Amino acid sequence: MGNISTSKVQTGDYQTFFYEAGEKTAQTVIFLHGSGPGASAKTNWEGVLPAIGEHFYAVAPDLLGFGDTDHPEEYPENGAKWMSARVDQIISLMDTLEIEKAHLVGNSLGGVISLNLLMYAPERFNKVILMGAGGGLTEPTPELGKLANFASDPSPVNFKNLLRWFLYDETFLEAELDKIVAERMENFNRPEVRRSYAANFKNSHLSDMLVPPSALKRMENEFLLIHGHEDRFVPLESSLYVMKYLQDAQLHVFKRCGHWAQVEQKDRFIKLTTDFFNDEL
Repeated sequence: MGNISTSKVQTGDYQTFFYEAGEKTAQTVIFLHGSGPGASAKTNWEGVLPAIGEHFYAVAPDLLGFGDTDHPEEYPENGAKWMSARVDQIISLMDTLEIEKAHLVGNSLGGVISLNLLMYAPERFNKVILMGAGGGLTEPTPELGKLANFASDPSPVNFKNLLRWFLYDETFLEAELDKIVAERMENFNRPEVRRSYAANFKNSHLSDMLVPPSALKRMENEFLLIHGHEDRFVPLESSLYVMKYLQDAQLHVFKRCGHWAQVEQKDRFIKLTTDFFNDEL
């Protein structure tokens, strides 16, 4: 990852690993990744952080239970407690890095965490981008079911299928797909990562991910929602549901795009993000 550095700092009782780009004197943008097998800040954001770092101070942590952040010895009992632990993680990271206020970019699970952060500490956040984000009232898709149950049969074939389903057109990454599968499987097969993944989904339910309309209506932040029209993991209906209740929001929908807008629509995603945080959108 060019022009990117990594650090690990204390956040509560454990250390959080994160990537950073840009100058610390610039506006801060915190990027929160999703929850697929082998997910991490690197796998989610490596293609866009260098460009974002030209305009902002970009911080992308590995969420608790993923990547190179310390893994719990005792896991949260349910999805609600996982969520609280991750909200605490981000607030603690901001305190440690002396970030008083930040913009947020949340993908999938990271989008749900972003909304929970706004319920927990609204004064700490400015503008928010939700990309392929959960939080809305939608039934889980078969693809999401396969993702949640991946630890039951974590084969490279099953993982390659999952990655294909993330994309509208897998030929876009066909030459790199086997390499991505190998890298993420290597990460996933670390015992602590595999245990955390299984624990994360074992006692979590879709209801843990829903954000009440009463909470959404009270959010005064300015939102940009980005969604792939063909997203099969978090359908577009989730963003439409959230959009119905947010007071200050706009929605950008990409045709011919699945769950990873930052990959399939990389240049447009970077421009949208930069313009939005620079008050040009």
